[in-house]
Amino acid sequence: MSGAIRHVTVRGRVQGVGYRAWVADEAMTRDVEGWVRNRRDGSVEALFAGPADVVADMIAACRRGPSMARVDAVREEDAHPDALKLLRPGERFSLLPTI
Repeated sequence: MSGAIRHVTVRGRVQGVGYRAWVADEAMTRDVEGWVRNRRDGSVEALFAGPADVVADMIAACRRGPSMARVDAVREEDAHPDALKLLRPGERFSLLPTI
């Protein structure tokens, strides 16, 4: 299957509940490349790159989230490969600082 790069914004109770660490673990388990970070508006933003079916599965997992989270909405859109430049050197998936 061809590759996909998707930008995702998750809203709900997704900060202070381990959501970012959970996303990073899920992404690394699936061998998805990208990053995740909190936003000051209370949302979590992520970028996922990999085989389209694996990226779709990752986004489906984000709709559920970890047990302590409450996901109200997930917005997804295509992303440009340049967005991967935010990865930390040597990492396949990065937890980035809040913006």
